[in-house]
Amino acid sequence: MDYTQLTQEQRYQIYTLKKMEHSQTEIAGCIGVHKSTISRELRRNQGKRGYRPKQAHEKAKGRRTGGRQRISAAEWQLVGEKLRLDWSPEQISNWLKKNANSQICHEQIYKYIYADKRSGGDLHTHLRCQKKRRKRRGSNDRRGRIRNQVSIEQRPEIVDQRLRLGDWEVDLVIGKGHSGALVTLTDRKSRFTLLRKVASKAADVVAQAMIELLSWVGHLETITSDNGKEFALHEFIAGQLRLDFYFAHPYASWERGTNENTNGLIRQYLPKDRDLSTLTAQEELFIMDRLNLRPRKCLAFLSPFEVFFQHQLVALQS
Repeated sequence: MDYTQLTQEQRYQIYTLKKMEHSQTEIAGCIGVHKSTISRELRRNQGKRGYRPKQAHEKAKGRRTGGRQRISAAEWQLVGEKLRLDWSPEQISNWLKKNANSQICHEQIYKYIYADKRSGGDLHTHLRCQKKRRKRRGSNDRRGRIRNQVSIEQRPEIVDQRLRLGDWEVDLVIGKGHSGALVTLTDRKSRFTLLRKVASKAADVVAQAMIELLSWVGHLETITSDNGKEFALHEFIAGQLRLDFYFAHPYASWERGTNENTNGLIRQYLPKDRDLSTLTAQEELFIMDRLNLRPRKCLAFLSPFEVFFQHQLVALQS
């Protein structure tokens, strides 16, 4: 891939992977470019405060010229590319308005999809089917009581208001036949999501994964979990990350609605019949990219990447 073709989303990916201490070769492999592209990007587009994706993108755009993009075959090709990233027509329409001066509405995109279907295309297979999933409730809670729990009732009201970054919700997605598990962490304000496969539900294994996932994040306030015994080391986690740990009420999944909704999106890529012990690091990165680079209606059609890193960078500069 040519250096000048790096997108803003790829620059956010570079920033994230760099923060997670991946090498330039590993970053290049993850986003599908030559390692020299990464080296050149970091050399040419970082400022006095280091590499910042928004600033880097503005620098790169400043070196390029170009006029207003017309609704053309090339633009429909871009629509197709976004559909294959599992974006909805509404997300694509609003992204184009903000990033490409395009006025293609979501109804036009639906017509394009169905015309493609009639001609034998597969774009319609990327439309998401919204199904409500309900967890089966047992008659008794057999998991026992975790010591020194702090109830969600004591959590600061600002967390409910989604006014700041750093308020996380955590859960565990279990594989088929309890083979493998996935720690999922979602920031309430930005919906930015982090994933990490774990070998078991053991509390020490889950705690280590959570600490590794969040150790590079510059701003941490709270974590809220369910009452699973896998979070028994909550005091250790809170101490290591210097944040407050809260527990939702039993069988009250709506109190962690952000994370529950994210888990539903993850199941599009990891259905319940998937053995998660076979999940690879490359698949983890792929799913995180799909979720974090997708514009969200609840974020005024910004992506979780944009909201999370723009806000975090402002906080770090102040």
